[in-house]
Amino acid sequence: MNKVRKLIVWCGLMAASLTAASAQSSKDLRVYVIDVEGGQSTLFVTPAGQSLLIDTGWPDNHGRDADRIVAAAKKAGISKIDYLLITHYHTDHVGGVPQLAARIPIGTFIDHGPNFETSDKATEDGYEAYQKLLASGKYGHLTPKVGEILPIQGMTALVVSSNGNLLDHSLPGGGEQNVFCKSSETRTADKTENSHSLGVLITFGKARILDLGDLTWDKEMQLMCPVNRLGHVPVLIVSHHGWYQSSSPALVDAIHPQAAFMDNGETKGGSKPTLKTFQKVPRLEALWQLHYSKEGGADNTDVKYIANLQGTDTGHDIEFTLSPAGTLTVLNSRTGEKLNYTVK
Repeated sequence: MNKVRKLIVWCGLMAASLTAASAQSSKDLRVYVIDVEGGQSTLFVTPAGQSLLIDTGWPDNHGRDADRIVAAAKKAGISKIDYLLITHYHTDHVGGVPQLAARIPIGTFIDHGPNFETSDKATEDGYEAYQKLLASGKYGHLTPKVGEILPIQGMTALVVSSNGNLLDHSLPGGGEQNVFCKSSETRTADKTENSHSLGVLITFGKARILDLGDLTWDKEMQLMCPVNRLGHVPVLIVSHHGWYQSSSPALVDAIHPQAAFMDNGETKGGSKPTLKTFQKVPRLEALWQLHYSKEGGADNTDVKYIANLQGTDTGHDIEFTLSPAGTLTVLNSRTGEKLNYTVK
């Protein structure tokens, strides 16, 4: 290798090192809502440099979703996933695990325990592929119970739902009678993996973020009625891709989110009734969507809050940072525009 080539390689390594060091020295919590076309994959990177990935999107598609996750990790300046939380075993959440594991190191997997929906072949196939990976002995594995805090440095991630169980007491700031229970219809119990979703309430500085996976309407009502056990949650990862099987007023109205992020696809999620629900959420400043929803039509959020417009498959994500003081900064990667909010 000649001197010029050595210098170029050295400069490249130094640049990568400085980028990673800069990212890891940030005082903010950085979050990447990754476009996996109507599945879920959300990456959290703490000021301590640790990472939590929630779900991995779909299998197949030539590794599309795994590639997009790795690209987000690269933007975040990290070279491994410390913790990978699988909310439940539907294909759009667990399906991408083998492809992702082949592309980036993973430290510890977190899940709710055995598959509940054994009658569905696609769900069983995804679960078995995940179990095969765990059986290799290369990874840590945690199955936390409701009320446990995940061992992630730099933020507090409390398990509030798992394996059909729910938080049974009010948290500080919660405990008030939930007046929005009256405007939420009673629905029959869900009998799929969705109702077993492992959900977490993340606390960072003055802000909190709620991600319940695909937890269903009936479970939301059990968690939030007759009292609001969670209190105010400024940032919400919208459950179930914005499908109408979730997002009851008992939950979304009661927690009063200021910003909500919907990981829908153009033809998956983003139900018109759910979009209408979010139009009425008290104090909501913005609903952000990964995609324009074909079903939603005129009820889609303002175009500046949409990462991927109708008919496009460009994989734009939505990125946001939270400062310890409570400043929320959201970036739409399609437009490059940033918007700031003050968490209240």
